[in-house]
Amino acid sequence: MSNNLLNQKLNVVNVGLELFSKTLIKQAVPTTHVSWRPPAGGNKEVARLLDKYEERINAANEKVIQIYNDAQPVLMGVKPAHTVLKGLTRETILHAGPPIEWEAMCGPMQGAILGAIRFEGLAENDEKAIQLIKSGAIKLSPNHHHGSVGPMTGMITYHMPVFEVKNEAFGNTAYCSINEGLGKVMRFGANDPEVLERLFWFRDSLGPAIHDAVQLCGGINLKVIMAQALAMGDEMHQRNTAASSLFARKICPLIAKLPMDHEAKAKVIKFICDNDQFFLNLAMAAAKSTTDPAKGVKDSSIVTVMCRNGTDFGVKVAATGEKWFTAPANLPEGLYFPGFGPQDANRDMGDSAILEVIGLGGVAMAASPAVVRFVGAGSQDDAVRYTKEMGVISTGKSTQFLLATMNFEGSPLGIDIRKVIENDIVPVINTGMAHRLPGIGQIGAGVVKAPYVCFEKALSAFAKTLTD
Repeated sequence: MSNNLLNQKLNVVNVGLELFSKTLIKQAVPTTHVSWRPPAGGNKEVARLLDKYEERINAANEKVIQIYNDAQPVLMGVKPAHTVLKGLTRETILHAGPPIEWEAMCGPMQGAILGAIRFEGLAENDEKAIQLIKSGAIKLSPNHHHGSVGPMTGMITYHMPVFEVKNEAFGNTAYCSINEGLGKVMRFGANDPEVLERLFWFRDSLGPAIHDAVQLCGGINLKVIMAQALAMGDEMHQRNTAASSLFARKICPLIAKLPMDHEAKAKVIKFICDNDQFFLNLAMAAAKSTTDPAKGVKDSSIVTVMCRNGTDFGVKVAATGEKWFTAPANLPEGLYFPGFGPQDANRDMGDSAILEVIGLGGVAMAASPAVVRFVGAGSQDDAVRYTKEMGVISTGKSTQFLLATMNFEGSPLGIDIRKVIENDIVPVINTGMAHRLPGIGQIGAGVVKAPYVCFEKALSAFAKTLTD
């Protein structure tokens, strides 16, 4: 009997390698691709341990979801970094992402560090700043090692003012720099006199004014603002228009009461009101304060940190505490400002992926139709697909961050490294794109995927913590 299969009209289900499905689709063959990998990525010993301790892992993960949902981040004030960050000397420069040596840093990160050294008055020009770095006089350290976070290059130095956010449910605090706005800014690697003058004003006027204003009300609950803003179309990573406006409504009347010169007061209020991304740094500090209490939760496979330094991407997991799992960072895909293209882009950068860890940013893409086109994510249907896909690799849902475009479902919460490996789906992150050279700044915005290898390494190390 002859086999007529290849003479029939086919509808194909492809399991495993996507290359086969792409080839069939090019030949107009109806094909459904099923993404699949062997359990634990094919590591039999890891698979055995995950199966043996599954009940214990699930219980620990529920505990972490509870920690994330119970968090109550409250802005307590703005303080000079050296007064609150442990181990921060005048010669210490904090940066975004996992640890990295000077020689391995990308152009914008190096440009920002040279500017930060000049901001602190440690060198009068870039040449002398480089000499200090190479002599070992400057210590470079990740923000996450000091209880802080920063967007893009993430610079925090001795005299810079930082937001202080207290998680009132657990008593811990986290810190973040103040958002500089758009244009030439240090977070994208710019370091000219205009950039430094703005930071001096932050140190001498803006930071103290916001601090004094917050003291008048005893603190501002950031989670309430974040939940409202999500319902108003922010996803809190690439779009913070609603959150920034809500924050301005609270802080500006308080600033108006301060005993400051009227012109100085007006300058502070104008800077806050003109910056649609002002709330980004507040949301990041809130997210850091939310995830820190989950560090060290035994048997939990939930991610507590994701960040990147422009060269490497780093992940931390609850059960493995402060251990980093790293891999080369990916290039974002998205829309470029006029005159720029993929050849100009640097690899992904910043501590801001802490927002995806708590179910915002790319994870909550469905909430923000306005940002979908801005980051080149396609249509609103695509945005909903992103969020649903993040639900596949998440353990639970947020009880406060509700998605109006998905019938008020909670945003996916608690990225589980087991599910990332099992489903071959990595977290998606909304991000800004920096030019690969220092001094140019932002050249676009887009979406980037976390590297799979980080989670593969994390799962292997996590399995070794599972013992009787």
